[in-house]
Amino acid sequence: MKTQLRNPWFNFKLVAVLGSVSLLPALAQAHPLPGQANGFASGLNHPLHGLDHILAMVAVGLWAAQLGGRALWLVPATFISLMTVGGMLGMTAVPVPGVEAGILVSVLVLGLLVASAARLPLAASMALAGLFAIFHGHAHGTELPAAASGLSYGLGFVLASVGLHACGMGVGLLAQKRFTVPAIRFAGGAIALGGLCLWLA
Repeated sequence: MKTQLRNPWFNFKLVAVLGSVSLLPALAQAHPLPGQANGFASGLNHPLHGLDHILAMVAVGLWAAQLGGRALWLVPATFISLMTVGGMLGMTAVPVPGVEAGILVSVLVLGLLVASAARLPLAASMALAGLFAIFHGHAHGTELPAAASGLSYGLGFVLASVGLHACGMGVGLLAQKRFTVPAIRFAGGAIALGGLCLWLA
């Protein structure tokens, strides 16, 4: 296996397979339908049934792994914090302009940042992640089921988002350690392409 990992062609095929598997959620609906499970389960379900949310949150984790240092934790933590703020705005029907466009732009931009291995200053990286997080959080918040507790629903989508960030961070750290080809950058390109396809759909 170690010999295979030193083979760039094997690494490319492995990344291609993993990328294909990551696109399977596209078969699911972007958002849960009214009447589905309320509260915690509905909140947990929401980010996992939207390809736009999945790609953006995994990209945040990948980018954080690329940045390393304090950014490894601060960038995802900023996203989660401001996503929670956005969620509260959505739950209380406070309008945020351009939510859907902001979400699609976030997928494209985050994918490009990963693909280009962009190393912005820490403050700028946190600010950009936080801006995109507000859009994602607002979309989650507006889907609060009528009979559900906002607290339990919010806890659900926060935990799902943390899990997606952790997946991106874990894959990013492992790829940097194991692969001789820029696997993370290939993944970023796939995410950006996914964002473009969602925009054109």
